[in-house]
Amino acid sequence: MKKYICVVCDYEYDPAAGDPDNGVAAGTAFEDIPEDWVCPVCGAGKDQFEEA
Repeated sequence: MKKYICVVCDYEYDPAAGDPDNGVAAGTAFEDIPEDWVCPVCGAGKDQFEEA
């Protein structure tokens, strides 16, 4: 699975780890994260992420 990086703060979303603190289980592809999910570091929306 591909990793994605927040262009605002450089947070890297790693699908292997997910974002369990915000309801995204490990193994969740970026495309499968709910549209209302935001970067856990800066609060940017999914549209502010680019493929790593």
